[in-house]
Amino acid sequence: MSIPIITIRLDVSYGLVIQGKNMSLGACLNKLRLQKQKSLQTVADAVGASKPHIWELEKGTSKNPSLDLVTKLANYYSVSVDYLIGVENADRGESPEIKAFARELASKKLSTSDLEVLRAAANALSKGKDD
Repeated sequence: MSIPIITIRLDVSYGLVIQGKNMSLGACLNKLRLQKQKSLQTVADAVGASKPHIWELEKGTSKNPSLDLVTKLANYYSVSVDYLIGVENADRGESPEIKAFARELASKKLSTSDLEVLRAAANALSKGKDD
């Protein structure tokens, strides 16, 4: 029995809406990189891509980045793939860092008691901030 191979292509024509402006994948990547004050080379090294390829993605001249690369970029910038491709609205008031932390915790397969310790720590940290 053979298993069919499925190829997934990411359509970069989807845009991200930030403050009423439509933003392409490339513009979003560029904005995130500049916000974090990272060089093209630093980003490329972190995600295992070439500097020219990252530049082409930011400029919109590379039309079909792999899902693996987009996932690595999302993880690097602590945002979701949905955020990068415009499926998730960026202005929900939810911090990308908090979402990334939640995904990281989910991947650790923590016990119920471990989660209770983390919940108690979060509650302790937030005391007085809600007042």
